[in-house]
Amino acid sequence: MQLLSPSEIVTVMERFRAQNPEPKSELVWKNPFTLLVAVVLSAQATDKSVNIATKPLFENYDTPQKILSLGEDGLIPYIKSIGLYRSKAKHVIGLCEKLISDFAGEVPRSREDLMSLPGVGRKTANVVLNVVWGEHTMPVDTHLLRICPKIGLAEGDTPEKVEQSLLKRIPDEYMEHAHHWLILHGRYVCTARNPKCETCLISDICKRNGK
Repeated sequence: MQLLSPSEIVTVMERFRAQNPEPKSELVWKNPFTLLVAVVLSAQATDKSVNIATKPLFENYDTPQKILSLGEDGLIPYIKSIGLYRSKAKHVIGLCEKLISDFAGEVPRSREDLMSLPGVGRKTANVVLNVVWGEHTMPVDTHLLRICPKIGLAEGDTPEKVEQSLLKRIPDEYMEHAHHWLILHGRYVCTARNPKCETCLISDICKRNGK
């Protein structure tokens, strides 16, 4: 597998930045807690489907205490349109309980504390740290796991290996937004089926598994 050179990585990041200087999460959220819930709900679901479900939920239930008052049976009708809704309802109620009991109802700012919450893995914790507080984390979802080795940005065949490779190879000045640039690229351009190579702004640099 060919890897991009350091100068090529800078070129890729500069092109992404020129096209989209301030990328944002496509999940709609009001506060750190609602983002955390939205990310937990987004596992194996689209951001669009999550936003449709959480719009009426977050209008009235935007704190751990309020969602906990619903209970699992009260939460399920809001999220039933999202896949795996029963297990997700259990996770969300569980994380509300733990936020209240262990963190005074506030979303913690450390990856370790976030990962102690039900339904929160490394990727979810990294998303919250990056989106809410601008920390230089690299959440690796299915899009990044698929496209980053293909492009030549990273080595690895697991989310953690790709994450560590990206953290080493992408210069720090791009790290606040790199995750969003890459996820949007995988979602809309470098798609799994029929990638839009002819309109891709990095097609001349992309290694595409050695073409």
